[in-house]
Parts: sequence; structure tokens; C-alpha cells
Amino acid sequence: MISYEDAGREGGGTDPGGPMGTPQTGANAEPDGHATEGRHADWLELFFDLVFVALAAQLSHQLHGDPGLRDFAVFLALYFPPWWLWINLTVSANIFVDNSPRRRLLMLSAMLCIAVMAASVPEADTDRGSVYALGYAGTRLVLLGLWWPATKYPEPLRVPRWRPLSYCLASGLLWAASAAVPTPWQYVVWAVLIAAEMALLLTARGGRMPARLDTGHIVERVGLFVIIVLGESVIALVTSADHTWTLQAGVVGVLGFVLLAALWWSYFDFGSTSAELMLAKADDHQAYLLARDIGGFLHFFVTAGVLCMAAGLATAVEEADHAHLPTGAVWALAGGLALYHAAHACIALRYGRPPASVAVWAVPGICIPLLVVWGAGHLAPWLVVLLLAAEAIVHLLYARKVLRHRLAAAAAPTP
Repeated sequence: MISYEDAGREGGGTDPGGPMGTPQTGANAEPDGHATEGRHADWLELFFDLVFVALAAQLSHQLHGDPGLRDFAVFLALYFPPWWLWINLTVSANIFVDNSPRRRLLMLSAMLCIAVMAASVPEADTDRGSVYALGYAGTRLVLLGLWWPATKYPEPLRVPRWRPLSYCLASGLLWAASAAVPTPWQYVVWAVLIAAEMALLLTARGGRMPARLDTGHIVERVGLFVIIVLGESVIALVTSADHTWTLQAGVVGVLGFVLLAALWWSYFDFGSTSAELMLAKADDHQAYLLARDIGGFLHFFVTAGVLCMAAGLATAVEEADHAHLPTGAVWALAGGLALYHAAHACIALRYGRPPASVAVWAVPGICIPLLVVWGAGHLAPWLVVLLLAAEAIVHLLYARKVLRHRLAAAAAPTP
């Protein structure tokens, strides 16, 4: 979410509660369904996220070594459904603030379904595809359970029954039916079903929501997911160094950590801050559209890029003693960084930033990693990681410079 011109201050951002009221339907809700103060992720949400730690590890592991085009395609195909589910459940938790046993059981059931999906990832494109589909089908029924009570709300907060019946129940039944479809046609069915779900979401456009989105909570939850994928990258570095206990592996591991630290620093000092500022300035309808596009769609590519980097870094440590890295590993590492920057560029443009101001940092951020891919056959593993870490550091320093200039301009007296 890096949009340096909008970063209002240096640091971790504004209060995650934000100026928007927390959408509630319980005892603390106001009569119109809005609440008076924001909130943070609750313990159930944090526990729920743990299953995505396992899922991230499973998906990233599929790109270790020398992945080919098919491996990357399978990775993206298997990653989007659980990501889409996480976004749906996050929005549901945002709208329906409820700590009842019913909600807890539903979220824990979704957690179990995702664990089944994670366990089936290694062979999901062959023998375990049916199990993966059934796991996702179960999560759609969980969403039905979360949204169905909203069909009984008083007007104008009532959700039309056809929406949860089509978006949740019909989708779940079709996903369950896809378990009987042989591969590769099974992937085609999944793509059609996901596209249909997105079409239903796009037609809603935030109208007739049962409560107002708490935008601070959405920003916090997306940031926590970014922490999950960055954490998977750190785990990959540590476990790979443990398997390859050499000086060269240690050097690559340290450089990889510097790369991840620079990405963390720039994301949470500037990216999440920009998101909160932009969402806070938007009205309810605009905030919904921004949260949908940035949190739901574009952050898929942000997090996918980091997961690719996690796999590439693991291979770089394991191959540290070799003359150069396998081509697939370089694409995972450098290509992942290019994808990360490209996604942030799209986010900044979605905020309405001028294309020229975005291009200043986006073009180098995308092109430098791609140049590393082009020349990787002549570069040692440590040098590949060093160049990418240097790009991330320069990226961070540029962001800090822009922010300092903006703060100085704001503090200058008006003639």
C-alpha cells in the first residue's frame, strides 16, 4: 500500500481503530447498526490465522528448488481460494462483532476446513484435489452460517436471502461437486466458481451492508496477514540454514533477512499508514470499494510475491555453495520482489496517485529485480540476494526522503 505522498507521519500509522465506527450487531451496537469506537483483532481471529501459517508454509514449499511455469501456475491456483476465503471471513468478522459460542464454533470449523486444504496442497493438482475442493466447500457453508442471521435484520440493514444462498450455499455445493471432476478440468471449474463469487461481490458495490465497515480493523487484519507471509520467509531462512550449515549459507541468510527487514519497514511505516489515511478520508461507499479492491484483490499479489520470495530465499541458502541459482529459484526470488512492487504500484494508482509520481519508484522496483533474473546465470547466490536487498533498502530510503520533504513542507510557514 505504499503511496509516499499520502503517508501522514513516520512510524506505524494512525490508531488502528480509525475514525470509522465499528460495525456491530450485538449489545454494544447503536440502533442503526453502527458503533461508536473502533476495535482490534480479537483472540479468535489471531488463533484462526495460525492455520494460514501452515498453509503459507505448504504453498511456499512447492516452489523450493527449481520450479517451472506449471509450478508457479499451480501455486497461484491453490493460493487464491484460501486467500479469498480469508478475506471473506475477515469482512464477516468485521461486520458481525459477536463472541458467541455459535460464532466461535463456525470460525473453528472454518479453521479445520482450511487445515484440510493445507494438508492436501502437496498433491492438490493430482490425487488430493478432491479433498482440497471439499475443504473449500466446507468454508462456504461456514460463511452461510455467519451471514444468514443478517437476512432477518430489520430494514434497511437486512441482507437479501438470495445473496448468501447464491454466494455461500450454491457455491459450496458446486465446490463439493467439483471434487468428482478430473484434473485438469477441475481447475477450470474452480476458476469459474471463483469468478462467479467475485462477480456477485462486484455487483453488491457496498449497497445494503448490514453494518458499516471498520476500516481500521480491515487495515490491521491485512497487515497481520502480511506479517504471516513475512514470517514464513524468516522460517524458510532459518530452516534452510539449519540444513546447510556453511559460511556461504550464513551470508546468504543474513542478506535475505536484510531484504525482508527492509520490506517490513517500508510496508508498515508507509504502506499501512497510507491505507488508513486514504480510507479515513473516504465516505462509507468509497471506503468499501477501496477496502475491496486493495485488501481483497491487490493484496493477493502482494502476499503471493512474498511467498514466492520465501521459497526463493530458502533455495538461495541451500544452494549458497553453488556457482549460481537455478532459473526457477531466481524467478521465485527476484520475480516475487518485482510482483510485490508491481502490486504496490497498482495500489497507489487505485488511491488516485499521479502515474508519474508512482513510476519514480515503481519502475526501478520492478525492473531491477527483472534485470537480476536476466543476469542471474552469471551471479553467485549471495550476489543475487545482495542486489535485491540493496534495491529494497534504496526503496525504503527513498520513501523516508519523500516523507521528510512532505513534513518539512507542511511545517513551513505560509507567506
